[in-house]
This record gives sequence, C-alpha cells and structure tokens, in this order.
Amino acid sequence: MKSQPKSDDPTDLVHVWPLSSAATLGSSVRAAGLFLEVRAQLPVAARKSLSIKSRELTLRMPESAADAFSAASAIVSRTLEGIESLPVIPREIEDILVISTTERHRWLADGRLPSAGTRTVNLRGRARKITFHVFDPRLVEDVLDRGLIDTWREEDALRAAENRRRAAWKAKLVRAGKRQPAARSSDESGSRPKLAGWDEFEREGLLRSTPRGR
Repeated sequence: MKSQPKSDDPTDLVHVWPLSSAATLGSSVRAAGLFLEVRAQLPVAARKSLSIKSRELTLRMPESAADAFSAASAIVSRTLEGIESLPVIPREIEDILVISTTERHRWLADGRLPSAGTRTVNLRGRARKITFHVFDPRLVEDVLDRGLIDTWREEDALRAAENRRRAAWKAKLVRAGKRQPAARSSDESGSRPKLAGWDEFEREGLLRSTPRGR
C-alpha cells in the first residue's frame, strides 16, 4: 500500500496512509476496525498520534519527536502491508453486506457464510473473554459482488412459507382426525385405512422437498 507524506502544519511531522477499497470493502466500520488493528501495534505513547478521517490514517507528531515519528511511521507502514487480507469480524460483515445479526448466525450455521476461523478477545474492563467467528474478506467481497444476499433471503422466505403450510396441514389433519369416528381396521373393512384429507395434502405438493440453501 503506497503512502504519501503530507504536512498541514510546518511545526508538525505528518504522514498519511490512504486505505484502499480492497481493504475497507466500502465499509466505514471496516475502516475503523483496520485503524484499531494498526494503532494496537504502536507503542502506547504513540497511539494517540494516529487518527483516521475519510478512510485515511494520519500520524502527527511534533517536530521535536522526529525519532519517535520515524519509528511509528515504519510500524504503520509495515502493518498495512497485506491489510486487505485481515479477516472480517462480525460487525464488519454485517455492515458490508447490510445484513442482520440473525441472518449472519443463520447463514453461518447452514454454511452459506463459511467461517475462516475464530478469534478470542478480552472485553474492555472485564476479565471475561469472548470468541467469535471471522470471515475471509475475499469471500465477503464475492458474496457482495454476486448479489447473493437477495437470493438467500428469497430462499429463506420460500422455506419459511413452506414450513408454515406444512404446519397448517398437519394441524388440519389432526383436527379432522379428532372429528372423524374411529376408522375400522383393514381386517374388518377389507381395505387400507386412509387419513382424512390426504388426497388434498398430496395435491398441494407438500411432500416435495423444500429448496435448500447454498
């Protein structure tokens, strides 16, 4: 990733690194996440000198801190190498794909959004740790480019509608069975017993398999 020096104040040392669209995937949430990753690599004393604005990272230090500025600049540049491959965390993928947390969980569970592994972090100010799934940025980019979210939502809507029809028919058959007198056994009638409403159930096509997700 190329960087370019920039000086707005002659008394300060300033360096700016633009974040590419391949790195941010068009998401301000992703850009903020990349900023936090880079800042975490800096010495504690230098972290406040790095800021982000309009998807650009800016390091600003007084001229008297030339050595610290040089060292911090090298760290930022090194950290930004290959930043496009940094795994996408949950809040980032939700912003990039414009999906809900429920949809992310569902599509992760059924394999449509395969996990690229897990990550464990400490919650700020707490002893407890949390572990969550992360995602390959190239996979996320492919899902976005192919417009798969709309397809998945249509599949989910069809599946939900089919499940509702199945449930309604089962409830109807149960109610019908309770209203009908007990059927004679096949030995008594000489014919196979048949469930009430079964012909109608078959005509509705409810025995066909529901569409599977990808």
